[in-house]
Amino acid sequence: MSTVAVIGPHLVDVLGRPVSEIPPGQGSIVLDEIRVTVAGTGGGAAVDLAKLGMSVSSFGAIGDDVLGRLLVTQLQEHGVDTAGLVTRRGEKTAATILPIRPNGERPALHVPGTMASLQAADVDGAALLGADAVLFGGPETTPSLMNSDGIALLGSVHAAGVPIFVDLLYPGRPETLELLTPLLPLIDWFLPNDQQLRGLTGVEDLDVAARILLDRGVGAVAVTVGEQGALLLRPDVEPVSVPALPTTVVDTTGCGDSFNAGMITGLLSGCTPEDAALIGSACGALVASGLGSDAGIVDLAGVLARIIDFHPEAGRRIDGVVSARTIVALDA
Repeated sequence: MSTVAVIGPHLVDVLGRPVSEIPPGQGSIVLDEIRVTVAGTGGGAAVDLAKLGMSVSSFGAIGDDVLGRLLVTQLQEHGVDTAGLVTRRGEKTAATILPIRPNGERPALHVPGTMASLQAADVDGAALLGADAVLFGGPETTPSLMNSDGIALLGSVHAAGVPIFVDLLYPGRPETLELLTPLLPLIDWFLPNDQQLRGLTGVEDLDVAARILLDRGVGAVAVTVGEQGALLLRPDVEPVSVPALPTTVVDTTGCGDSFNAGMITGLLSGCTPEDAALIGSACGALVASGLGSDAGIVDLAGVLARIIDFHPEAGRRIDGVVSARTIVALDA
């Protein structure tokens, strides 16, 4: 079982669907479904990674409120190690209310809470060094981790050969790119969506935008492009498009986090980046088919079955790689 340390925003989503309008005054509407889930580029990805069979440790800052206790309980139910979650007395846990439109769109009402208070001293460096991969979700939400101590911590992880994956929580902005500058050479895979990448760089063409990041030291970029799938960009390699899998969209919340979890799982299982991204696309399709960032995914076998239905040759190839890695791990 591969180990993944997940750093970043852990928040609670309260979702309801379908919401066509907010009623005026004290009016009300009847919904089909309301759910509460763990979410965020840290928490949401941690849950998906655990469902895919990874051994996951979470690192983030939460409040000592009801939402914080709920978040910890839900993570633990999925087998995530929550010892790295720091509880701030008297502070609020980050949370979002998401009224999901009939077409799956999701306007957000967000409370950042205490997630920005996470510092390098709060993170167990030995746990990061002992992991097979580190996912740093939403570095723009934890500015204290972007100071010299935080960069030194992540620099030691990078120097030890532990791959670092990074995604954003908020829309990309030019000032965010400047904030990320010292982190960029430490990133093995940067995993934004197309709007975030364009916002970061101010460049419309995704190939050109990704090359800006590669020129600043990022190892590789996997950018998700909604119903078009994902685009992989690496130095000295032609861009590769990975298709999205067909799905009935209920809610797009957490699709990017699930792509990240699938991509990381695939790479740690020995898959090529292209096949790992296909696992990510399958995870995104499954999550989009239900309400909340943890919808759709049951386990890795279910994800691989979805790929086999869509692309039998690729599915059998990926299943063979994953099965072989599992047998080797069991023999060890």
